[in-house]
Amino acid sequence: MAARQREVISSDGVRLAVYESGATEAPTVVLVHGYPDNHSLWDEVTELLAGDFHVVSYDVRGAGASEKPRDRRAYRMSQLVDDMRAVLDATSPDRPVHLVGHDWGSIQSWPAVTDKRTAGRIASFTSMSGPSLDYSGAWMRQVLSHPRASLRQLAHSYYMILFQLPALPEILARRGFVGRGVRRAGGRVAAPGRNEDAIHGIQLYRANMLQRLTRPQSITVEIPVQLVVADEDPFATPELVVGATQPLVPNLKIVPVSGGHWLVIQQPELFAELIRDFAAQTPTASSSAARSSSR
Repeated sequence: MAARQREVISSDGVRLAVYESGATEAPTVVLVHGYPDNHSLWDEVTELLAGDFHVVSYDVRGAGASEKPRDRRAYRMSQLVDDMRAVLDATSPDRPVHLVGHDWGSIQSWPAVTDKRTAGRIASFTSMSGPSLDYSGAWMRQVLSHPRASLRQLAHSYYMILFQLPALPEILARRGFVGRGVRRAGGRVAAPGRNEDAIHGIQLYRANMLQRLTRPQSITVEIPVQLVVADEDPFATPELVVGATQPLVPNLKIVPVSGGHWLVIQQPELFAELIRDFAAQTPTASSSAARSSSR
């Protein structure tokens, strides 16, 4: 089933490539990819869901067919939330959506589910391999409560320090080392993808990591959240993913799974079923107030 492509303009004028499958009158699922991927990460999951859902995915700024701003400030979290709002306005203006994020797609979704401007726009959130930076920062500050888990997570986060360096990460990404290295470390066996996505996506780390981790904001999530926790994820350890999230998400469903970072493409049937089941537990209803509440 070929996806329908459209262009959506974000608040700062950046053009985003958006892809839709399934009937528009069906409940909407919005899929947000991470680094160093683009919307094609979701192809198999989309195909499995499109018979029952209106499935929306998009290339985040800097990836795929979306525009690639050069200014680091253009990749700040607040702008990423504006991007998501623009996609929601274009694809599901009058009904809340089921939001799904993987890796950086999940990281940038956490601020969206707590932003007052998106109140009423998101019915549920499924997160995998992308904990909130704010929650993670607060968790890391409690190092004395879990010293071994903190050290383990720091050992898995070496690449975040590398990405803060000038020039070198871009050089490595241009030569394909970053994309191949990240995917192999995560157990991904698919094609390495485009070096261009890896190059521009480095700005996500530079624009957000230090600020969010060192000055975390602890905001409670009010909507239902499904946390898919892979036991072999080398980037986000189960201790961090669960420990950082649990205190601030009262309506939390934790789903432990056996697999690595790219479970989305390694076991698409499982991931699609998790989305389907969770959406059934939090049905959406048409509401013109959903859009007005975000303004």
